[in-house]
Amino acid sequence: MMKRIVPLLLSFGLTSAACAQEAVFQTKTLTPETALKAAQAALESCRKQGYQVAVAVSDRGGLVQVLLRDRYAGPHTPDIAINKAWTAASFRQSTLDFGRETQAGRPMSGIRNHPRVIAAGGGLPIEGGGSMMGAIGVSGAPGGEADEACARAGIKAVADSLEF
Repeated sequence: MMKRIVPLLLSFGLTSAACAQEAVFQTKTLTPETALKAAQAALESCRKQGYQVAVAVSDRGGLVQVLLRDRYAGPHTPDIAINKAWTAASFRQSTLDFGRETQAGRPMSGIRNHPRVIAAGGGLPIEGGGSMMGAIGVSGAPGGEADEACARAGIKAVADSLEF
């Protein structure tokens, strides 16, 4: 039986090495130090503009690595920042863009009903070297655009260490 299977596998290009390569994969994710640096830069960017915010940085799966909350940021801001990072990681796009694409009447509008989805600006995926590595979420600035600007500052602070 095995003598018949091997030629069949070879005819499909499925050698044992190819099968082994398809059985596992590697991913890249942020180190805690890099996540912290991004969060601190985002927080500082918002502070310079007079905003009190919370910043969350997640891994590529949306799990929080770092959470910072400024002293006067609202009590809701940590949860919102975490869920913005989760949304950006899950859907691999800016939550500002996601919000536009999921407005009422749009084909994907129903996804807004998921408990963790935040369809407001302030969440961004963190990418480098062609890989999704994590996400950042900011909450507390006056509006999603301002939250997103702070998140971009956080990514900018670590961008050089992510490109390889």
